[in-house]
Amino acid sequence: MYLGRVLGHVVCTQKDPQMQGLKLLIVTAIDGDGIAKGKPFVACDSIGAGAGETVFLCGGSEASLPFRRQRPPSDATIIGIVDSIEHNRT
Repeated sequence: MYLGRVLGHVVCTQKDPQMQGLKLLIVTAIDGDGIAKGKPFVACDSIGAGAGETVFLCGGSEASLPFRRQRPPSDATIIGIVDSIEHNRT
């Protein structure tokens, strides 16, 4: 599981039938300070996130679990919207 920031949305007119009805968002992974790491990627949205929001994601085979009936072929799914991040640095 990891943090990310939503950059925008994706519109697909042709996609796998298991992806029908799913909201797809462009996300970039971030570290605990909000600094982007790596390249942006597409993630399925299971909670209604929007552009600019900091989100919590799961990856790998677990990414299809929030969609019990569909089981979409996804490597990343947004499973939470982050309200704040607190650091306990010493």
